[in-house]
Amino acid sequence: MAVQEILKMGDPRLLRVAQPVTHFNTPELQGLLQDLSDTMLAANGAGLAAPQIGVDLQVVIFGSGEFNPRYPEAPVVPRTVLINPVLTPLGDEQEDGWEGCLSVPGLRGVVPRFKRLRYQGFDPQGQPIDRTVEGFHARVVQHECDHLMGVLYPMRVRDFSRFGFTEVLFPGLDATDD
Repeated sequence: MAVQEILKMGDPRLLRVAQPVTHFNTPELQGLLQDLSDTMLAANGAGLAAPQIGVDLQVVIFGSGEFNPRYPEAPVVPRTVLINPVLTPLGDEQEDGWEGCLSVPGLRGVVPRFKRLRYQGFDPQGQPIDRTVEGFHARVVQHECDHLMGVLYPMRVRDFSRFGFTEVLFPGLDATDD
């Protein structure tokens, strides 16, 4: 397949609630997953949701199993395809952390997220996924799944004194990767 255009904040397609996947292990789903993977890799993304490339389905991919240059302090997150996700916070504890988004290029903001959560859903073959995660892994899952509900991370920023351009906030990072 191919690298797709990533929709930018302001595009109304990013505000839609995505539809559940009803058929697994199909050529169409495999094509979508290849497009998401190619696009995320080309952009050095920590994750990507189908709505970010204009596809109105509950499909996210995240992690690479390798270090991500956009988040140099973050631990490695395993490569995951998650379809029709359900997130369950494990406790009320939240933590603030810096986030960026391929649909909000060049900007970063501090966003509160649940520290620990359980996520459930399906892999591309329709097999169940059920994991309990915390920290950066939990943050990435929440960020990507927000896209399925039409939510972009700036909508969750509480303190706009901690929101701004990557090149100003993090001069050591390559802002063109955002």
